[in-house]
Amino acid sequence: MATIKPFLFSEDSRAQAQFYVEALGGEINSVMTHAQAPEPNDAFKDKVMHLCLTAAGITLFMADALDTLTRGNGISLNLEFESGDEGRKAFDNLAAGGKVLHPLEPVFWGGMYGQLEDKFGVSWMISC
Repeated sequence: MATIKPFLFSEDSRAQAQFYVEALGGEINSVMTHAQAPEPNDAFKDKVMHLCLTAAGITLFMADALDTLTRGNGISLNLEFESGDEGRKAFDNLAAGGKVLHPLEPVFWGGMYGQLEDKFGVSWMISC
């Protein structure tokens, strides 16, 4: 049996992780920089090598990208909430500074659905 834990590369993973903690509730569990590696490269010493956070009850891993970051449109993170109020709050918080691709609204298959791109370029689908 396996579990899936999204691993996001970021231009500033500390700031992005803090945004998710504030938007969804949770905490940053651990941060390891390249300075903590056995043979650290001074050019990357302050860059995050591995960050673990819990937000909305799920675990995300993050790291600072060491090269140019290119976002694709082939993946979205889908958050499912039991209540519309929880979903609305998460949607509105994640959309702050980002772009709403599909408003959170009732859908024909039941419940509510919305899609957005957050201010860091990550695509989210919210279902409730």
